[in-house]
Amino acid sequence: MKLQFAMDTLTTEAALELAAAAAPHVDILELGTPLIKNAGLSSVTAIKQAHPDKVVFADLKTMDAGELEADIAFTAGADLVSVLGSAGDSTIAGAVKAAKQHNKGVVVDLIGVSDKPKRAKEVVALGAQFVEMHAGLDEQAEEGFTFSTLLRDGEASGVPFSVAGGINATTIESVQESGAQVAVAGGAIYGAPDVGAAAAQLRAAIK
Repeated sequence: MKLQFAMDTLTTEAALELAAAAAPHVDILELGTPLIKNAGLSSVTAIKQAHPDKVVFADLKTMDAGELEADIAFTAGADLVSVLGSAGDSTIAGAVKAAKQHNKGVVVDLIGVSDKPKRAKEVVALGAQFVEMHAGLDEQAEEGFTFSTLLRDGEASGVPFSVAGGINATTIESVQESGAQVAVAGGAIYGAPDVGAAAAQLRAAIK
């Protein structure tokens, strides 16, 4: 299982600092949506130039203009981009078309999708590299949220998936047991006093 570091900061400088500390221990460097909205796609270019050996994920959460938005991000240096699972099939197919032209990949984020296993099968058929079983910060704060639901949805989907939403050193083992290809950690790393040590701890928990 690979480890993805979601950097939900707001400046390129902060992202570069976080990435430098965590990079030795992670496989995928994700630029969070707030970072891209605030700093622009130049932040993607900066991270890729600083870490050419890492997979760089631009979390665009595209909802429309799939081919255009994906093309812009791939041109900027992204290896993976995200499209929302609630987007239309043509939007996802458009992003996949751009990915094929650049020899890159599309990840479909299932945040807000009620039937995640069903939609996961559909979007992988459209060409998504994998899907992300994702509970956002707002959903995690809601009464009744359980992390295990994401794992069950991933297992039920029968397609390659990642898990994002509250992963830490306590929960990452269960993520691997669920069969996930990628564990996405954000706050557990960037919110730690020692970013490098936190990333190393998560890496060590992956068997």
